Amino acid sequence: MTSIAELSSADHQALLTKVRGEYDAFRAAGHKLDMTRGKPSPEQLDLSNGMLALPGNGDYLTEANEDARNYGGLQGIAEARALFAPVLGAPADRVIIGDNSSLAMMHDSIVWALLKGVPGGTAPWSKESAPAFLCPVPGYDRHFAILEEYGIKMIPVRLTGQGPDMDEVERLVADPAVKGMWCVPKYANPSGEIYSEETAKRLAAMKTGAPDFRIFWDNAYALHHLTATKHEVANILELCEAAGNPDRAFVYASTSKMTLAGAGLAFFASSPTNVKWYLARAGKRTIGPDKLNQIRHVRFLKNIDGLHQLMDGHRALIAPKFAAVEEALDRRLTGTGVARWTKPEGGYFVSVDMADGLASKVVSLAKDAGLALTPAGATWPLGQDPQDSNLRLAPTFPSLGDVKVAAEGIALCMLLAGLEKRDAA
Repeated sequence: MTSIAELSSADHQALLTKVRGEYDAFRAAGHKLDMTRGKPSPEQLDLSNGMLALPGNGDYLTEANEDARNYGGLQGIAEARALFAPVLGAPADRVIIGDNSSLAMMHDSIVWALLKGVPGGTAPWSKESAPAFLCPVPGYDRHFAILEEYGIKMIPVRLTGQGPDMDEVERLVADPAVKGMWCVPKYANPSGEIYSEETAKRLAAMKTGAPDFRIFWDNAYALHHLTATKHEVANILELCEAAGNPDRAFVYASTSKMTLAGAGLAFFASSPTNVKWYLARAGKRTIGPDKLNQIRHVRFLKNIDGLHQLMDGHRALIAPKFAAVEEALDRRLTGTGVARWTKPEGGYFVSVDMADGLASKVVSLAKDAGLALTPAGATWPLGQDPQDSNLRLAPTFPSLGDVKVAAEGIALCMLLAGLEKRDAA
């Protein structure tokens, strides 16, 4: 399609009239479709239904002959740590297993840093002047919500396609008030970003003003491929150690989008010093995790090959949904200049950058047409996208049929927003 900016006045009016008619027809259909959150679909959860019968009556002993029904085992059972250690990129003895939410482990890490400090620091973060975090954008709203909850200043840093703008990161971390940084290094939420090896090396080696600076390396989509190419990212723990900063990275992951979202396992991995620090704090909070669930995962998955086979099943279910979104956006919007969008090779989202000032308009149009989208601004700290341009689309949860309808409606709303912007100019 020709760029909207290049259309003659008559052609623009003709197209605007046509698209408004299509939008009105779509709205009149009475759809109720939700593309707001990146949840697994019921069919994805069904892939792990076999877990519901596990570990089975009488199956409660670990390989070390420990009774998983009882208290204890704060770090997690050895066989579960060994199974997931390759996903974390750490030896099993440097992996901690929590319950189902890696977000909870990140939350606790930040609270403990605020109240108790972290290794290498001289005081709790809350005792120092206005601690700040770097926040690559567009990013994950729940990461930002934790920082907002505890009054931590958020500093946006643009993503480049290879990870965050490292010249800007290196400039900002010279400030000792900057204590940490969020990173979703593979198939990032929502951009699908895959951090380059060069980016990871610079993150590991950069000079920071704060001696207790931490990278919160949330590898949430480590195995969530959408193509046959299984991309890898550099091992941040090894890079930090090689650079002389062994305690810099906190690594997190979970099985929440692998097995059962409400009954998965969460993981923390880091240096021996950081693992000791985390366990010392966690030991005041709990007497131990759900070890029966850890056994359940080991029995069901068996080994790393079993985990990869399960993720292939997820890919078969959700890749067609992403293809449907891409097809609708390509067909409706290519060449119009209204928007540009990612074509992710993994993860759970499609990120769309509208022309400045149009994201909120698209969300409003979609709502009126029965399409629920993530609020405009959600991918920025405090929900404030300065360009009002970024939108996050989450196609995993609805059925494929519903995704096709929703994608058509979303593309229509985007095109209409662009046409109406020119009409109002």
